[in-house]
Amino acid sequence: MTDHRVVLDAGDQGLVLTVLPGVGYTAQGPVLAQPAAALRAAGWTVRTVVWDGGRPDFDDARRVYADVLRDGVAAAPAPAVHLVLAKSLGTLALPVAVELGLPGAWLTPLLTADRAPEVRAAVAGLGATGAPALLAGGTADALWDGGLAATSGARVLEVDGGDHSLEVDGDPERTARVLDDVTAAVVDLARELHAGRD
Repeated sequence: MTDHRVVLDAGDQGLVLTVLPGVGYTAQGPVLAQPAAALRAAGWTVRTVVWDGGRPDFDDARRVYADVLRDGVAAAPAPAVHLVLAKSLGTLALPVAVELGLPGAWLTPLLTADRAPEVRAAVAGLGATGAPALLAGGTADALWDGGLAATSGARVLEVDGGDHSLEVDGDPERTARVLDDVTAAVVDLARELHAGRD
């Protein structure tokens, strides 16, 4: 079992962002760090999972991310607005988020991973949940399924030529634009949720 901790950057207790990183892509990676920084600046409380002392396996990640989401909902005052920002392995939390009715920005979800069929099933049913969702992935990522994303009922940001880090090989300018697009999409989703609270 891999140790973890949840780093809390306190803001408005009624606006809660939970950041769930991937196995090799920490919360300091740009597609997680930049949207989280934007929401932190907008006053959101940001809860970030940090893995200590090793890389989590799928079973550890499933358990930890499910517990973190449930604990976050239980700890926040009602009616708090919750948003999940997850990348890759973090998207193993998608079924629990759906169960809890939590909106999410799901970056490079594990849509074709043999060890994560529950992620694919949860994405297929996103439209029926009523919880807003964003799926972002690249056509050069073997774990992305653009067809499934397009029929999921979620908002979709598909990056032509984007890899599993949402980077476009050999095109740093385009990669920078993708980062801005992802950040804008997450911020737009958060604004919509915040407006719905008022």
